[in-house]
Amino acid sequence: MPKNDALLVIDVQNDFCEGGALAVPGGSEVIAPINEMLKHSDINVFSQDWHPSDHSSFADVHPNKNPFEVVSMPYGSQVLWPRHCVQGSEGAVFHKTLNVNAAQLVVRKGFRTEIDSYSAFFENDHTTVTGLHGYLTSRSVKSITLVGLALDFCVYYTAMDARKLGYDVTVESHACRAIDLDGSLDAALTQMKNAGVVLK
Repeated sequence: MPKNDALLVIDVQNDFCEGGALAVPGGSEVIAPINEMLKHSDINVFSQDWHPSDHSSFADVHPNKNPFEVVSMPYGSQVLWPRHCVQGSEGAVFHKTLNVNAAQLVVRKGFRTEIDSYSAFFENDHTTVTGLHGYLTSRSVKSITLVGLALDFCVYYTAMDARKLGYDVTVESHACRAIDLDGSLDAALTQMKNAGVVLK
């Protein structure tokens, strides 16, 4: 990859892989291609879902609500998820076969109790920043390649925010897997294409 390109590895954590609390079908299949791409990238950033145990996106903190129901939050609609990636838990750890040593920065997201964070750039209010844009700017990054989990949620929202911030964005689909919740994959692919994201 060119010197001013960054590889963003999104949420390759135990809870999103097989056997995890919010397993993405085929989640661990992304690891081998990601590890190969890390060998050829100079700027590597990992994101990590990092929720407090009482996080507002967990279905079990809402009486009479079930996972995958949608509720209204002050910042907009929010899918309620099974409890996952709780801070310090085994589920929140990066998958053991992922080359974590290649990461130069780990961006933790979703650690504020009252708001979820899909994108590695912003919380779901689209206002509260994670600091990733500042870091990439300081390293003169112009282009971003995205890989990881899940294609139709955290990868998608990161890609869309990156485009709004002016980056050239490529999503390497072979190194992503999707949840595909009620057509979310097709919707995400269409919106990414329309926003100028290159899908490979």
